[in-house]
Amino acid sequence: MTNSGETLPLAPKIDVAYIIKIALVVTFVASFLWSWVKIDMSIFGFFSDFQNVINLFGRMYPPDFAEISTVISAMVETLWIALLGTLGAVLLSYPLALLAASNTTPNRALRAFSRGAITLSRAVPEIILAAIFVVAFGTGPFPGVLALALHSIGMIGRLFADALENADEAPREALMAVGSTKRQTIRSSLIPQALPSMIATALFRFEINLRGSAVLGLVGAGGIGTIISESLETVQYRPALAAVTVLFVVILLTELASNAIRQSLIGTAANIGRQSQHTRLWARLKQRRDTQVLNDSLARRSIVQPWTSERLFRLGAMSVVTILILVAITTVDINWFQMLGNIDRVQIVLKQMVPPSFAGERSMLISGLIESVAISIVATTLGVMVALPVGVLMARNLNVRKWFSTLMRIIVLAVRGIPELIIAVIFVSAMGLGPVSGTLAMSIAVMVFGGKLFADSLEEVSPAPREALVSVGASRSQEFVSAVIPQFVPSFIAHLFYMFDVFFRSSTILGIVGGGGIGFLLISSIRVYEFQLTLTIIISVFAIVLVIEWLGLIIKRLYR
Repeated sequence: MTNSGETLPLAPKIDVAYIIKIALVVTFVASFLWSWVKIDMSIFGFFSDFQNVINLFGRMYPPDFAEISTVISAMVETLWIALLGTLGAVLLSYPLALLAASNTTPNRALRAFSRGAITLSRAVPEIILAAIFVVAFGTGPFPGVLALALHSIGMIGRLFADALENADEAPREALMAVGSTKRQTIRSSLIPQALPSMIATALFRFEINLRGSAVLGLVGAGGIGTIISESLETVQYRPALAAVTVLFVVILLTELASNAIRQSLIGTAANIGRQSQHTRLWARLKQRRDTQVLNDSLARRSIVQPWTSERLFRLGAMSVVTILILVAITTVDINWFQMLGNIDRVQIVLKQMVPPSFAGERSMLISGLIESVAISIVATTLGVMVALPVGVLMARNLNVRKWFSTLMRIIVLAVRGIPELIIAVIFVSAMGLGPVSGTLAMSIAVMVFGGKLFADSLEEVSPAPREALVSVGASRSQEFVSAVIPQFVPSFIAHLFYMFDVFFRSSTILGIVGGGGIGFLLISSIRVYEFQLTLTIIISVFAIVLVIEWLGLIIKRLYR
């Protein structure tokens, strides 16, 4: 009731925005049903296909470690490819970030050019870049390193520029007030503030590149992917599982170490919720030692930063990373002088791509693109349907039993340790060639990726509406439906379109392993030197991605 005694309507107001939302829901359902039919999915086949995958894992167990030395050698090569690719991306991204940041480059045209170069670098998947570089340089790890370096600029360059722009201007203004040059102010005020975030970004990208480098062997760019693919193709299932196991363990350990370093670099804000859990003896001893070190430093009025546990950990971690980089450069099977001397071969391949042409494959190209869109719609929808309950179970603020949330996060982290293209190779081996196997494999990747995103968003909802409902006697289900879901919907919409964008890109390479979509035509055009068709496919994929991003922006505005 209002003050005038007028009853407020309980139903939502039917306006243009409401009608558009309903139309979008109907369009989404229709798109899903069309995509389901397009790729020939079926409910009964869905369960039988998963049963085939389970049967394959039964034939793969136990893993055969007879050739463990070969597997470890390939895994080390994969590790070096990821590490050197990330290093190359950092070296290339740093100057681009300086040119792209508004507080380091006032020239708008130069900033736009730099940001355009950063955006363009992520338009082509790293495995496609690797396939092109294999044509230019031959098989081996160098094409993989170069592909990862160029593709990673899209993420590292952008986040580096954001870190520079987010730096506090006060130190810079103070330096300018005493006559420092522009270069001195950037070096002495902006870079030190942005450096922790930059290092954290590089470490996170290294995790991504390690998973990416594991599949580069599928196109001849070195690494453990070659062993896994060849083992499955020759029905050597147990050696394949051994290789996947080694890959999984290395990726998992790398992610745990990288997370520890990143949390140390970005400060206590990353450890909210962890401080109360520091009840172990080691944590208490470390805190006591750090307190003593800080007190001694204050008593001496030292101008040198004290050697706390965190500082020692960071120094040790950076020393290990530096040593690993030096070992990688000197031991990886790359003749650096010869490869860098032949870098002009890339220019020769690029010239052969222009102008873009259908090369008589117009109908196959259109069919492949439509199939890739259908795969991404079905895979994203199926994955999200599982990711939503998984995200709820992972959210620590929604579960009374915190240990269960932690267990779910560990399980999701474990599944994320297997690259999605390796999952696709396994599904194709179990179910046969075609878009169904690629779709189901990708839905697994969507599930673990979306579960993490949804859990993080659910943990960020404001507790005030929940507490208000609990105070008037609402049940847990009423609290969840009325207080949590309305806050979560905007984030869910944003994540949904982000995942559709990401996994549409992934669907375009499933054809490399027989998982359907445009990937088969794309990799075939590279292998038969139809580079004009290659460029046409890349431009077509990029255009679809832009449409997806545009739709995502429009829909996010409706739900604000």
